[in-house]
Amino acid sequence: MYFCVITILKMQTEFYKYQGTGNDFVMIDNRTNFFPKDDVKLIEHLCDRRFGIGADGLILLENDTDTDFRMVYYNSDGNQSSMCGNGGRCLVAFAKDLQLIESQTVFIATDGLHHATISEDGIVSLQMKSVDTLKIAPEYVFLDTGSPHHVQMVSNLEHFNVKDTGAKIRYSDLYGKAGSNVNFVEQISENTFAIRTYERGVEDETLSCGTGATAAAIAMNSLGKTHSNSIQLHVQGGKLEVSFEKNEGEFTNVFLKGPAQFVFKGTITW
Repeated sequence: MYFCVITILKMQTEFYKYQGTGNDFVMIDNRTNFFPKDDVKLIEHLCDRRFGIGADGLILLENDTDTDFRMVYYNSDGNQSSMCGNGGRCLVAFAKDLQLIESQTVFIATDGLHHATISEDGIVSLQMKSVDTLKIAPEYVFLDTGSPHHVQMVSNLEHFNVKDTGAKIRYSDLYGKAGSNVNFVEQISENTFAIRTYERGVEDETLSCGTGATAAAIAMNSLGKTHSNSIQLHVQGGKLEVSFEKNEGEFTNVFLKGPAQFVFKGTITW
């Protein structure tokens, strides 16, 4: 009689948890390229708030030949996605904690190069992509700030049904199969706005969205709701600031600024 012994090999890895105004991320140092980047189910599991670590997304920090590091971002559904502003800010804080950088950095992401600075108290100012094209419709503005964003103004934002209304717009014929992030904005003062965001890939409202805050600031300026080039955004998880230069409808030197904080670290086996 013969017996067959099957050995199941498991991998254990160290992870870090960071958050930027409530937008939280699992961070993994992947400079040795050990992480199975095409394993959608694994990434989804790691981001699961009940059965995994829990996060809005997962970010890999990788080596890059021309910059300080490379950012690879995944939504919580396990799929690699476009740029994440708060994730980029948190990755800068992670890189500093790894002693890869000091107070300044240049890194590469899916939408190109990003310059950033980080202060001693953890405030990260991240340069976002320039914006030269906006679609201004009667009820909304659409633009790409590294990720696609639908921006529309509403009243009584505090009690607005972000999840259901956001999902309808995200999956509507307006944006097709790819969909869009959806932001709802209410003006507080001349240069201050409240914003709530439905994020594709998370398929729910998040406490904050960096590319969404950037999109909202540019959209409000384009609509003439504010003439300021430094705009305060109140998100569900705190406050962000977006600044830019505007010349003949083009927005350049766009910066997203706010806190990025380490939460905890641990190991997980799969």
